[in-house]
Amino acid sequence: MPYVVVAIAVVTVVTAALLFIVPPWRESRRRTLEAKLQKDFRLQRERLEALFVEQVMNSGKPRGLRWREPEFHNPVVFARDRRTSHMMAFVGLTVSFEAVEGGGMEDVPAVGNLRAATALFRHDGRAWQTDGRVLFNLEPAEAVAYYERELETIVDAPNP
Repeated sequence: MPYVVVAIAVVTVVTAALLFIVPPWRESRRRTLEAKLQKDFRLQRERLEALFVEQVMNSGKPRGLRWREPEFHNPVVFARDRRTSHMMAFVGLTVSFEAVEGGGMEDVPAVGNLRAATALFRHDGRAWQTDGRVLFNLEPAEAVAYYERELETIVDAPNP
């Protein structure tokens, strides 16, 4: 009988210890991973931006317009998808277009106006990628705030 009491006490103490140790450990591990992914994004940013430009220029969108070389801005805003826990990077850019001949936009005076936009990049659990998704008329922080139900802002790790 005393062994049963000792066994119950040991299980109780171990369970209580795990309840106090595991959550902070998970949080620390998550922050370490986020810092690593932020660093990886910065190291690959030029390649990712080039891939983004290639994809949007070949997308045919918006119809009747051709992308001119966009100008990317700093800083990057990072967020985590609440459903998948995948990380995303939001990069501000300035975009301009030119009319495609025969596309129906040649006579529109606003075609060449500069537009604020945000380029989206995502980490799928293995690598940073982009599918050329762009949000017009939103700065990166505004884009994350707009999708606050789906996204959680990540505090930017220091850039070494």
